[in-house]
Amino acid sequence: MKKLFLSLTVVLFTIVSANAQKDHGAIKKGQFQVEINTGANSVGATGFSLSTSNGNTAWSVGAEGSYFVLDNLGIKVGLGYTSLGSDQNVFNYKVGAKYYIANQFPVGVDFTGASAKNNSVNWVGIQGGYALFLTDNLSIEPTIRFNTSTDTAKASNFFQGLIGFAYHF
Repeated sequence: MKKLFLSLTVVLFTIVSANAQKDHGAIKKGQFQVEINTGANSVGATGFSLSTSNGNTAWSVGAEGSYFVLDNLGIKVGLGYTSLGSDQNVFNYKVGAKYYIANQFPVGVDFTGASAKNNSVNWVGIQGGYALFLTDNLSIEPTIRFNTSTDTAKASNFFQGLIGFAYHF
């Protein structure tokens, strides 16, 4: 078992190291990116999620898009819709920036909001992850994200684990 684990670790490290050196034309100035995320928390979501608790089902749908204003630096916007059940519908939005360190490690900062029935909540989010480019135009990006509320009386701070699927063109 130890040999199998060690072998898998060496193979993964080799793939990551070789891939990290590649200069991806998809994250250059003038390029676009469309990203769909799956997440562990549907609050303020601009991605896909589905959860059930105590007989209530909550789901969200949305996407994000970026335009690269510089090599490796994209300005992003996101829109989403969340249904929390029992006529609780939420419109979600996001505006921010995403930067790829060494063409492989996306980090971002953004302003995220959620609005429902004359009530809104906002967060400032920071995130970091890893971009595994399957092709020059398609990447999978597992990410850890922290959201801090701009008004802790309305909402709390929280962490998210996301898996993003990004198409670059």
